[in-house]
Amino acid sequence: MASRQPHQMQINVEIPPDLDAVYSNLAIITHSASEVIIDFARILPNSPRARVYARVVTTPMHAKLLLRALSENLEQYEARFGEIKTFDSGDALAQQFFSAIRPPNQPDSG
Repeated sequence: MASRQPHQMQINVEIPPDLDAVYSNLAIITHSASEVIIDFARILPNSPRARVYARVVTTPMHAKLLLRALSENLEQYEARFGEIKTFDSGDALAQQFFSAIRPPNQPDSG
């Protein structure tokens, strides 16, 4: 019995010429059972406020595929340009940096 390979379709992606690029140095990630929401924001030094400039809503499966694609691309980037340096605190860094950030329209839990 021959196994069937999924048919790979080539997709032509169109980028509108007037599409504005958005710089983001902060991502706020929330989720429900059926969606993952990523808000891309920008925060300025010494400012207690961050403004969201783009929101992406996707499925958990697509979020996991995005995670895999980002990981693969960062591996390729580091192979070409060298290791991307981050702070030595590992996972604690994300917790420390994002602990004071609440997704928009969510009440304080304290």
